[in-house]
Amino acid sequence: MPSLDQSQTPYADALDVYAQRDVLRLNVPGHNARRDVADRLVEYFGQEVVNRDVPPLLPGIDSGEENPLTRARELAADAWGAHATWFLTNGASQANRLAALAIAQFGGANSSVIAQRSAHSSFIDGLILSGLSPRWVLPTVDAHHGINHGISVDDFRRAVEENPDACGAYIISPSYFGAVADIEGIAAVAHDAGMPLIVDGAWGAHFGFHPNVPENPLALGADVLVSSTHKLGGSLTQSAMIHVGNGPFADRLTDILNRTLPLTQSTSYSSLLLASLDIARSALATGHAAIERSIASAESLRVAVREHPRLAVVSDGFDRFSDIVGHDPLHVSIDVSGLGRTGLEVRNTLMTEFHIELEIATDTCVVAIVGPGHEIDSARLIAALTNLVKDSGSTETSESHSLPPVGRAAMQPRDAFFAPSEIVDAAHAVGRVSADTLAAYPPGIPNVMPGEVISAEVLEFLAYTAAQRGGYVRGALTPAVDTFRVVI
Repeated sequence: MPSLDQSQTPYADALDVYAQRDVLRLNVPGHNARRDVADRLVEYFGQEVVNRDVPPLLPGIDSGEENPLTRARELAADAWGAHATWFLTNGASQANRLAALAIAQFGGANSSVIAQRSAHSSFIDGLILSGLSPRWVLPTVDAHHGINHGISVDDFRRAVEENPDACGAYIISPSYFGAVADIEGIAAVAHDAGMPLIVDGAWGAHFGFHPNVPENPLALGADVLVSSTHKLGGSLTQSAMIHVGNGPFADRLTDILNRTLPLTQSTSYSSLLLASLDIARSALATGHAAIERSIASAESLRVAVREHPRLAVVSDGFDRFSDIVGHDPLHVSIDVSGLGRTGLEVRNTLMTEFHIELEIATDTCVVAIVGPGHEIDSARLIAALTNLVKDSGSTETSESHSLPPVGRAAMQPRDAFFAPSEIVDAAHAVGRVSADTLAAYPPGIPNVMPGEVISAEVLEFLAYTAAQRGGYVRGALTPAVDTFRVVI
C-alpha cells in the first residue's frame, strides 16, 4: 500500500502556480502564452491550457534538487510499489523501446531476449534500435476470434532452458482483451535463470488499485513494468510511465534506465502531459470508489450481453486457455458474430451512425473499455447493437481471415531492417524476407517483422484488414498493402 500522501499533485500544482504569474515570456514555446500572438490557439484550447504549456528546466517546477517533478515521480513510485518511476511523453511505445535498449545494456553486445511473439510493434522497434536477438515464445491463440493471448509458465520455462544465453525476458499482461498471465510464476522462472522480467502492462495501469482488479505486476515479481497510463489510468493521450520493481536487479536497472532515457525522450517534453500523469496517479491511488463504480458498470454490460440472444461475452471462455489466470473486469469483450456482421463492420458502424466508439474489433468480436470512474450507458450500446442485426444469421470467421501463422525467421530484425532492400508487388513478395514491420492496427501486434519470411497467408490477412472500413496496417508502404519492402 502507498505510504505517502497520494492526494498531492506537486508537479501539477507547481505548474498551475507558474501559469498564474504575470510573466513576460521571452522564451519558447513561441506562442508566449499571449492571445495577441496566438489568438486561434488560445481560443481553441483556452488561456489556462496555453499558460501551462511551458518549456522544461524551470526552477520550482522541474529544475533543482527535490523539485516538484522529482516529488511527483516519487509519489508515482510509491503508488505502484516501484523502486523507481519515470514519466514519459511518447507513450508506452517509448517505454517499450526504452526497455529493449535497457535489456541490451543489461546483457551486453549481441544479447538475446526471450520475448512473447505477440509483442507490440514498438518493442520490435526497440529490437531494431538495440540489436537484441529475439528468442520468440508463441502465445496461445483463439483462432475463432482472432485473439493472441499470453504464454504459460511451462512454455516460458521451456524457452529459458532452450536459450541459456538470454539476458532478459519480455511478456505482455494484460492482453488487449484483458487476459492476465501468471506473472508470479513466470517471474520466478526468470529470476532462477538470473534474468530480469519486463512486463508490458500497457492495458493495466489501474491494476493493484482495487481488490477486484488484478494485482500490479510489480507486486508479483516483474522487474520492469511498462504502463500506458493514458489508456486506463486517465492521463492525457501519449503520456505513460515505466517502473522498476524492487527485485534483485532494481539498482542496476535503475542506473541503466536513467542513462537510457535521454535516448528516447524529447528534450522538449510536454508539461501538459507530465501534469496529467501527476493528476492521474493521484486519482488512481485515491480512487477506490471510482474504480468500484466502473467495475459494477462493466459487469452490468456483461450481464446485458449474456442476456442478448445474439451476443456473447468472449472472456467467459477464457478458462479454455491454460495461460490465462485472470481477467481485467474493465475490458468487456463482446462476440458479435450473431449479428450477421463482422466485428470490424460493427465497430465502424457504431462509430459513424450511433456515435459509440469501441476500442478494437476482430472478425467476430469488439471490445469496450470502461475507464476508472466511468459509469456507461449499457442500454444505449445494447440497443445500437440490436439495431445492427441482419437477417442472415451469424457470421463466422473464415479460415482466410484468421490470424496467420508466424513466418520463419531468416534474419535478425536489425540486420534485415538495415540490409539492402527493394520494393516488390504482393505477387512477388511471397517467400521473400521482409525488411519492414507490418502490423494490423489495432492492436499493433506485428503480423510480419524484419527478418521474417512473408507468406501468402500474411499477405491475404493484411490485404483483408486494409480493405475494411477503418482498417490500417502500420508500416505498410501503401494503404492497400499491395507493395512490400524485402531484403535483396
